[in-house]
Amino acid sequence: MQHTWTPRRQGNAGEYSAIQWLGSVGAIVGKPLIEHSDYDLFADFGAGAVRVQVKTSTNWVRGRFVVALCTRGGNQSWNGIVKRMDATRCDYVFAHVGDGRRWFIPTDAIEGTTAIVLGGPKYAEYEIERGERLQARPKATQ
Repeated sequence: MQHTWTPRRQGNAGEYSAIQWLGSVGAIVGKPLIEHSDYDLFADFGAGAVRVQVKTSTNWVRGRFVVALCTRGGNQSWNGIVKRMDATRCDYVFAHVGDGRRWFIPTDAIEGTTAIVLGGPKYAEYEIERGERLQARPKATQ
């Protein structure tokens, strides 16, 4: 049985990737019991928990990956409200992109509230080891 690669499945793959990496570097990792709009995971490296927002992208533009930081509803009945990234609501962004590259970026280093572009020099110091490739979602048909 082949599963359709949906936005939710891609997001789940990103969370699994983050959990794996955070655990491999010694963090105790947890997930809120209920969905939390400000962060997906928390990680304790021994000095207290930090909040981690997980983002994924297969959006390849001019040799870089564009990663959306804002949330636009998340369901079919979108009300038009865009929730922008706010560094006070989480401590790190874990980003996993299509070719398997990953970043763990402190939110106070992020310049932008709707999207960032990864794969160039700007966030290079926060790149961590690669994970699995993400499947590209099929393009919507008209």
